[in-house]
Amino acid sequence: MIDLDERNHQPAQSGTTAHDRLVTRRKMALGFVAVFVVGVVLGGLAVQRRESRVQRERNAVVALVAIPQSASSGSANFQTATIGGGSGVPQVKLTGQLVLINAGPAPITVRGVVVEGSGMASSSSGQPRLSPLGGTGQLVVELLSECSVASFEEPLQLRFEVETEDRQVREVGYPVALAGSDWQRVALSNCEHP
Repeated sequence: MIDLDERNHQPAQSGTTAHDRLVTRRKMALGFVAVFVVGVVLGGLAVQRRESRVQRERNAVVALVAIPQSASSGSANFQTATIGGGSGVPQVKLTGQLVLINAGPAPITVRGVVVEGSGMASSSSGQPRLSPLGGTGQLVVELLSECSVASFEEPLQLRFEVETEDRQVREVGYPVALAGSDWQRVALSNCEHP
């Protein structure tokens, strides 16, 4: 190629234009690679954040079922004692076991239980760790109730203190049906025959 504008009529350097094009193509390729890498990193971070959020939400779900364990009268696992209340109203003290079933998606540890209702008090011992979706355990519960309270006819409102896998402590309420259970039978027989 000859540059006609110049007076010395020397051929123009044809390699410079090809070299410039090659450099431009390399810069564009590096730019595309950089954009791709940034996209992959940002996409990975977004997926990780979403998975972390889903995991936190999964750990926050607590579903617990409690059933008074069956026991025969006089069993070592089920004891009763009738004591006089301070107000002159007879009280019955039950020591029994609750079967706990984890119906949630994550492992939990049941740290304790309290009864919700007037004329009743409760304490518990043990801290069963329940595996997810069907894990079972037992919790020993002592229940002190006035004999005049009709709580053994109605579901017993219990509030469980539960520790989830992320070390958060949550409270979960659950009504436990006592009708037809050994708890109801023994409590009512002791209230009738102190």
